[in-house]
Amino acid sequence: MGNSGQGGARRHGVTGVHSLQRFAMSVPSLDEAERFYRAFGLDVRRNGGALELRAYGDPHCWGVIHGDGGQKRLQFLTFGIFADDADAFAARIAKHGAARDPHPLGTREGLWLADADGVAIQLVVAPNVSPAAKPAPDVPPPVPPGKGAAPARSRVEPVRPRRLSHVLRFTPDVMRMVRFCTDVLGMRLSDHSGDVIAFVHAPHGSDHHVMAFAKSDRPGLHHSSWDVRSVDEIGRGSEQMRNAGYVDGWGVGRHVLGSNYFYYVRDPWKSWAEYSFDIDYVPADLDWKAADHPGEDSIYVWGPPMHPEFIVNHEAPAKA
Repeated sequence: MGNSGQGGARRHGVTGVHSLQRFAMSVPSLDEAERFYRAFGLDVRRNGGALELRAYGDPHCWGVIHGDGGQKRLQFLTFGIFADDADAFAARIAKHGAARDPHPLGTREGLWLADADGVAIQLVVAPNVSPAAKPAPDVPPPVPPGKGAAPARSRVEPVRPRRLSHVLRFTPDVMRMVRFCTDVLGMRLSDHSGDVIAFVHAPHGSDHHVMAFAKSDRPGLHHSSWDVRSVDEIGRGSEQMRNAGYVDGWGVGRHVLGSNYFYYVRDPWKSWAEYSFDIDYVPADLDWKAADHPGEDSIYVWGPPMHPEFIVNHEAPAKA
């Protein structure tokens, strides 16, 4: 099976989403968003009044950014499901009273529901874009004695993420959102730290988390995380963003839960985009043993001190 997308596994007898297809958010300025995500290394394309975010060489759209002149806000998330699970999902959504009309910025495709925080979720029959196995790192060829292994600074290639890995959301009630994910979306708890932060994965083979939740007084998008090929690419990505004028960030470091190496760069709306490498993988045939971790073991193993506003929710409350 491939290593960077197009999962082929399935956990039989389990009705659950198989992949995070994309996120949709609105921002004050599309021009500003285009500058940021192009600098980050994504293939950014204009489509009407929105931007579509892709990895170079991959036709899949991982994010849609709408410009409405207002404050930044997560609008909805789209998850992929198997075709023969659609009726079971429709019944489950009805049982939980979660059905809603299609989001005005989305399509009418698939099933629409509101999650426990009222955020719109779209379920569509689509190819599984979760990795089929843990992506292999890029290993440079051996360097013979007498040769330098590092490239000249002037010859460094731009960092271009290969896929969306996950999103982390703010929520007033972390464990309520976990229950929604397990009971309605069929996801599974990976790990958590009390009621402060939690991570969930898809049951048909996925990264350690395709979605995570951090406690706040209101919903919001904390970050989108993008998979790269090596720790070196994380370091080069941090330099790439600083050179582009985006100097506010946190990292390079390594997380405990998920185990991935990271660098977070702050976007123009005071949320974050993450370069991520080597996240843990949960195969379809494995029952991951979720645990409740103490606070000091829930964020990072090593790295610089955490950014003072890393867990501050700057997303404005939704209008009543």
